[in-house]
Amino acid sequence: METTDINRRNWLKSGILTASGITLFPHISFAETTKAPIVFDNDGNALYSPFFKEYIPEKFPEEDTLLAKLNANENPYGPSPKAIEALKNVAAKGNRYAWKELFKLIDKIALKEGVDPKNIMMGPGSSDLLEKTGMVLFLDGGNIVSADPSYMSLIRVAEATGATWKPVPLKEDWSHDLEGMETAIDGDTKMVYICNPNNPTGSITDSKSLLDFCSRVSEKVPVFVDEAYLGFLEDGAKQSMVGLVNEGKDVIIARTFSKIHGMAGLRVGYIVAQEKTLDKIQKITRGGMGISYTSIYAAIASMDDTEFQNSSRAKNKEAREYVYKSLKNMGYDYVTSYTSFIIFPIEMDGKLFLQKMMEKKVGVRAFEFMGKNWCRVSMGTLDEMKIFTSALTDVLA
Repeated sequence: METTDINRRNWLKSGILTASGITLFPHISFAETTKAPIVFDNDGNALYSPFFKEYIPEKFPEEDTLLAKLNANENPYGPSPKAIEALKNVAAKGNRYAWKELFKLIDKIALKEGVDPKNIMMGPGSSDLLEKTGMVLFLDGGNIVSADPSYMSLIRVAEATGATWKPVPLKEDWSHDLEGMETAIDGDTKMVYICNPNNPTGSITDSKSLLDFCSRVSEKVPVFVDEAYLGFLEDGAKQSMVGLVNEGKDVIIARTFSKIHGMAGLRVGYIVAQEKTLDKIQKITRGGMGISYTSIYAAIASMDDTEFQNSSRAKNKEAREYVYKSLKNMGYDYVTSYTSFIIFPIEMDGKLFLQKMMEKKVGVRAFEFMGKNWCRVSMGTLDEMKIFTSALTDVLA
């Protein structure tokens, strides 16, 4: 299939996206993904790999016209009341840079993760740190091994920097093919990237198997484990790979305040890694400077609001169970999710599906992988999910 590497100027010239569409493009459809150039097919769909593409709608709706915005995996309940109050209390200090305040947050995170503060690097969301890591580690080329499909932020930046991507398809149960990934490592491999739970599939890889993999493989090459959605698991802390840092393993763990904390718009995230790894990244780029004074205080307060986190987790589960039941009643299968979204196959062209859903004022995502078309729907409030299932019934009837 003929492809075109489209940058912003070419978007304008090609006519694939209208001027208003370009403005909305990063916000509506690629809010979670890298700003690196994206390869498009002749129909204007984003090509990630031979196994994985995303359908891009012809037109993008204004956000405030949607009855249910379910296309960016945002937490509909956040930020927490305590975070909002903390932000309000320091809003007048928004003219100040945050220095010691940032170290206060770092110390709090270090205590939670059970690591030394020197093992933590902050950033405005975890995607920013994924991209910074990709830029630094692949300055001299090399290859990156990851699952396919997976979250593309780090991979796209690594490729733009000069890396090649070695994708390894997920197994039939949607878990990472750890054996296949290890086999794919060669003398040019600079990193293995694992998103667990995985985006965009919502699936999970057994933590014991992953721990063994990370422990062994990190002796050969760095292993980056993206745990953005781990907070939606009841025992998420027990399934984290962060303990390997204290064992001296060359692993990098990413976390974010965007998901369970509901702070996607406030932009706070961090990575945990060996000090020498962080020093290498920070010689070229800084992370903490991108976090606002007010967001730091909101994050500190949110960490203490376990009641809000537990509530978000419970409501997210309730929404998932509702969608599971609705899909079953409609005769549709789905992939069991451990995140704040669900994927399920659709028997319709993905671009047409997006158009019809948007006509119902519902925003979702549509992909093609494993030879099928899929919808990915984020978990909103229960009322929003009822709007979604009603629209879905009409569109797929």
